[in-house]
Amino acid sequence: MDINTDQQEIRLSKLEKIRQLGTEPYPYSFKRSHTVPELIEQSKQLLENDQTVTIAGRLIALRGKGKASFANIQAQHTRLQIYVRHDAVGETVFEMFKLCDIGDHLGISGTLMHTKTGELTLRASVVELLSKSIRPMPMPKVEEKDGERIVHDEVTDKELRYRQRYLDLILNPKVADVFQKRTLIFQTIRDYLRNEGFLEVETPTLQTVYGGANATPFVTHHKALDQNFYLRISNELYLKRLIAGGFDAVFEFVKDFRNEGIDRTHNPEFSALEFYQAYVDYNEIMRHTENICERCAIAVNGSTITEYEGRTFDLKAPWPRLSMLDAINKLGGIPFENLSDTEVQNLLNEKGWELDADYNRGLATQLVFEETCETQLIQPIFITDHPKETSPLCKQNRENPELLERFEAYINGWEIANAYSELNDPVIQRRLMEEQVKRGRGGEKETQPLDEDFLRAMEYGMPPMGGVGFGIDRIVMLLTGQSTIRDVILFPTMRPEA
Repeated sequence: MDINTDQQEIRLSKLEKIRQLGTEPYPYSFKRSHTVPELIEQSKQLLENDQTVTIAGRLIALRGKGKASFANIQAQHTRLQIYVRHDAVGETVFEMFKLCDIGDHLGISGTLMHTKTGELTLRASVVELLSKSIRPMPMPKVEEKDGERIVHDEVTDKELRYRQRYLDLILNPKVADVFQKRTLIFQTIRDYLRNEGFLEVETPTLQTVYGGANATPFVTHHKALDQNFYLRISNELYLKRLIAGGFDAVFEFVKDFRNEGIDRTHNPEFSALEFYQAYVDYNEIMRHTENICERCAIAVNGSTITEYEGRTFDLKAPWPRLSMLDAINKLGGIPFENLSDTEVQNLLNEKGWELDADYNRGLATQLVFEETCETQLIQPIFITDHPKETSPLCKQNRENPELLERFEAYINGWEIANAYSELNDPVIQRRLMEEQVKRGRGGEKETQPLDEDFLRAMEYGMPPMGGVGFGIDRIVMLLTGQSTIRDVILFPTMRPEA
């Protein structure tokens, strides 16, 4: 532990003095009668009854000299003023209290009062030290003016806040609010799916064969089995196995891991939701997707209307549908269906748009869509009917075999969900997986390996189904107004400290 600063040395000296007073600065437990939020909520009744209460929290402000002091404590990201008098707590306790510093945890018993300025305050009769802080925090200066909390020098160093999220949560209550809303979003989704008859399940994080997405996996090695495993890039193939096993509808919140870059909307470790339902197609999954987003918006913001970086979105269902080819035509201004392969290749060369593999028309279609349309998809919309080459796990469009019954949901130019009418023909599935493996050998960077056990499950008989994968972090960003995925992940991936 680094204790080479003057302030830390001073705090360590205070720690020793506190012990000399007969106080144990790190007790095992402390019994509260109320949390700070409960105390504030019930304050009117507690004041009327002059009831003694007991709370605990972190000391975040201290003022006053002589025989009386005012202080502020914080718990559950809520602040309360306390008033400590020498004659109320006794000589030894008051001496201990004078040795306390910002960051210390205290337990306080007493009765509530209002100060002359009207501030709710706990008049202490008992003060106990629950944890001595020996490392000073970069506390911001806060002023209360006309009932409003004004922060003059809030800690804004993003790197510091991401690396030391515990400090971020202490110093910036708005950050805590984001993560409370994140939990609310998870709970809203969970409640919706359970009400729709879905079963929550768990599938392996360590997989012998990765699949369910086109992505680069992280690889690890199991010593006892002398075998490589992969951190899951998706749980799709396992959830489909469960549908084959007889469950009608399943879902799972997971952590996925993809060995890819880090940017505003990507983190190597991220949260996802996937769910699958037997006997339905992608149209029913669209209904679930828009309903989930609508309900999450209402839960977080009280309305289907949400604002993000100066834009206003309405997540009310139903959302419009637009095929990928129609999007390229209408939004990109390119009559793609009328172009020959030569013309398409010339277009790619002219624009400097490069495929990750050898040319094929389907992947070229997807690339042109991404380059010309994605940033224009601001209001919620489903982009449907993707080229057949874009996924080996999806049924062909029943009207056009060159397309898939696939949709992606977009808001603010971000893809937030990807879904299929799931392929359940094992013969076709094997052929498509083998073709993708071949494309991988031909240079395509992100392809899925052949999963023989998954194919075996299909060969026993897999019902028709629809399924979807959600990027939960992006939904949280949108509904909480956060500009980067790091602001909605408690401990985002960071470079090693220098």
